Amino acid sequence: MNRRFQIVLHVITDLISAGSAWLLFFLYRKHIVEAGKHGYDIPVNNDLKLYVGLLAIPAMWLLIYAGSGYYKNIFRRSRLREVERTFISGIVGSLIIFFLLILDDSVGNYRDYYKSLLVYFSLHTGITLMLRLVVVSRTIYLIQHRKWGYRTLLVGNGNNAEKLFHELSIARKSEGFFIQGYISGKDHTRSNMGNLPCLGTKDEISAVIEEYRIEDVIICLDDEEHDWVPGLVDQIQNEKVHLKILPDSYGMVLGMVKMNNILGAMLVEVDFEVMPQWQKTAKRFFDISISLLALLVGLPVFLLIGIAIKLDSAGPVFFRQERIGFKGKTFQIFKFRSMRTDAESNGPQLSSEKDPRRTRVGSFLRKSRLDELPQFINVLMGEMSIVGPRPERRFFIEQIVKKAPYYVRLHRIKPGITSWGQVKFGYAENVEQMVERMKYDILYLENMSLGLDIKIMIYTAMIMIQGRGK
Repeated sequence: MNRRFQIVLHVITDLISAGSAWLLFFLYRKHIVEAGKHGYDIPVNNDLKLYVGLLAIPAMWLLIYAGSGYYKNIFRRSRLREVERTFISGIVGSLIIFFLLILDDSVGNYRDYYKSLLVYFSLHTGITLMLRLVVVSRTIYLIQHRKWGYRTLLVGNGNNAEKLFHELSIARKSEGFFIQGYISGKDHTRSNMGNLPCLGTKDEISAVIEEYRIEDVIICLDDEEHDWVPGLVDQIQNEKVHLKILPDSYGMVLGMVKMNNILGAMLVEVDFEVMPQWQKTAKRFFDISISLLALLVGLPVFLLIGIAIKLDSAGPVFFRQERIGFKGKTFQIFKFRSMRTDAESNGPQLSSEKDPRRTRVGSFLRKSRLDELPQFINVLMGEMSIVGPRPERRFFIEQIVKKAPYYVRLHRIKPGITSWGQVKFGYAENVEQMVERMKYDILYLENMSLGLDIKIMIYTAMIMIQGRGK
């Protein structure tokens, strides 16, 4: 499968749809609406707005589609879902474009105005949906006939894995799983799955995914192996794969199983996305805008803080340190220096409220949270967000994970300058407090929204103004 070509194909069809809809709509406005009002036909050949629209309108639609995440997972489409997404994006996009559009014509009454909106929506959505269904139907056909597929790894080699393997192998229409091998269960020697190779054990799953370029992972363990599932999910969540689980009867009785595939194998997909794509796009736009504003407006404050740090103690103004961020990747965090330069001569240490290693200016910066301001640079670089769990050092993460293995779930999102845990708990002075603070960040992860981000930012601003930072 050529993912890039498929994306280009979708982009081209969307450009053609948007351009065609705009052309037909423009002709409708000139030859029907305005012609009916003036009593004569309106020439459009030399109308500059026709040609400007043919360039600008398709570009605006591409931004809307990209911002909503339409061009992600380009091979995993259904016709019904395509109708739904095209209809919803058509409504939103038509409203945005129509009311931002400046035409040189006018309408006699509101009925004509809203009728024009309906005509544009119908033209754009109809043409777009028609061309998209052609492309999606071709994709589905190639997947079902085993021309295209996803490199798949089975986790398990017991009865459940065997049944699933044989079901997928003999299915008349493929679901796109090109099975590369399996991860062994508790019985390492057992396998009745033909020549399917064993690629490793559960502790090696990340290495197997990377080595074999796995795109889909299916957990199909037997009942006595279900205690492995949480740990496996935590390992897989930071990998670029789609995770599916074979549900058991217990989960089905509890009503916990959500299916989106009626005719294929009974699999539950685990969704690691914490926010809809449009909210992610809005959050990133919000991060960039606020960070640029903070760095530009706050430049005099930066200069004053820098002078104060230099006058108070020897050493650099800024402090850099390696932290663990999104997907477990390392990055260098920026802060104003609040401690002596030899603060960690005896190894990594957490700060406390009356830490003797703090400088006088540093104590003020910590209480007011002003030491965090340079992290707006990390936000602009895409390493952090304004709101998100605080990034930690690997040294302390290894200790936290021993007490709370689910800490690694926080790596599903970018770390932040401020967080729910930071607002509710403040700076942690030991690993036990880091675990307590983490509970608030886990709650944030499960309830992420732009509204919650704004609330956390307001509370953070109040803490800074009042100097209540712990």
